[in-house]
Amino acid sequence: MQRWRVRLSCLGAALAFVGCSALPVWSQTLSEKVLAMEGGLEKEFETYFGENLADVTQPPEEIAKTLQRIGQKTGTKPAVLWAIPREDHLHLVLITPGGKPIVRDLYDVPKAKLRRAVDAFHLEMYNSPKRVKMTAALQLHDWMIKPFEAEYLQAEGIDTILFCLGNGLRSLPLAALYDGKQFLLEKYSVTRIPAFNLIQTDYVNLQQGQILAMGASKFQDQSPLPAVPLELSNILRELQTARPNEYRWKGRSFLNQSFTLANLQRLVKAQRPNIVHLATHAMFKPGKPDNSYIQLWDSKLGLDKIRQVNWGSPSLELLVLSACRTAIGDDEAELGFAGIALKSKVKTVLASLWNVSDEGTLALMSEFYRQLGTTSTKAEALRQAQLRMLRGEIRIEGKQLVLSRGPIQLPPELGNKSADDLSAPFYWAGFTLISSPW
Repeated sequence: MQRWRVRLSCLGAALAFVGCSALPVWSQTLSEKVLAMEGGLEKEFETYFGENLADVTQPPEEIAKTLQRIGQKTGTKPAVLWAIPREDHLHLVLITPGGKPIVRDLYDVPKAKLRRAVDAFHLEMYNSPKRVKMTAALQLHDWMIKPFEAEYLQAEGIDTILFCLGNGLRSLPLAALYDGKQFLLEKYSVTRIPAFNLIQTDYVNLQQGQILAMGASKFQDQSPLPAVPLELSNILRELQTARPNEYRWKGRSFLNQSFTLANLQRLVKAQRPNIVHLATHAMFKPGKPDNSYIQLWDSKLGLDKIRQVNWGSPSLELLVLSACRTAIGDDEAELGFAGIALKSKVKTVLASLWNVSDEGTLALMSEFYRQLGTTSTKAEALRQAQLRMLRGEIRIEGKQLVLSRGPIQLPPELGNKSADDLSAPFYWAGFTLISSPW
């Protein structure tokens, strides 16, 4: 039997009836504790980036109202789940729309034990689910999701989870958490957030808009990305010619020599796109933010300099980095990855935790843009693309990539990997939304 304690006061008093009415002072104390947790997360990111980024002002009751408001606009039921490792326990807090914080402290999951499970989980991602038991994925699901699932998530019809993760958990491929029968992906749309107070909570329906797609297929000092030209053209096809006239997007793509910082700055300013898609290497490395970067054609755009691109006002809806790699297991690298939307002031970022094959990236990105605008949220568009990979509906057949709209011919450099199983978590679980799921 899994053991947890529910703490509702600063004295650590445990109640067996979390969610029912309590004395006002106890509720006030719990509210203050959640605010302090949010403030601590804010401080972590501000220390890493060396600047004041935002202020924590929304107490739990306001967070619950915001979830209710945005849920009504999007037709979804979102919840926020904080998972914060402590030295001697795992601290979990859940807030659902209009609800009060539900707290679970798992004292049989100290930080060292949790990190071992996270490391094992990452190793499982490199195997086919047919060849591995997903033991760590199941264990992490039992720790993070099971304490809330039946009584709150399922009972309230939650379909979207915003995960706010502490050190050691920020690189989790959340979609691949496993309950023994289903991946988390099969039950919920997910995103990872730096803190709820640090994300934008407005909603824009992306049925139509402006996209700027840029990338590079060859580099002086990095491995080539031969699928990038097809990736860019396929994205524009999905948003333009494959859609009815009233839902067609505007925009162009720029490849290799035209993918410079000067061009990126100029085009973002001139076009004010809703989406910027960058098909290129992006590295999140240990150390300070200037160690991490997005590779352009002729230079590297350091994470510390990312605001050299004025992403728009009030913000860019979505920045896509389709070929990312993070130094998994390093707290600083994971802070940079989790904080990129916050640092750039972009509403949402779609990125990958590890290098996925060219074929896998092409498949995921093509299907994501096909789904975008047909679903109410970005998180659900990503989920639908990942589900189609998991179910084998998107697959490689000889020299063709089979997508939901039909097959496309792969370039000569690709198309020789018909044995690749795109249903394996390695190909879809590394792609994740950062910050707002809306």
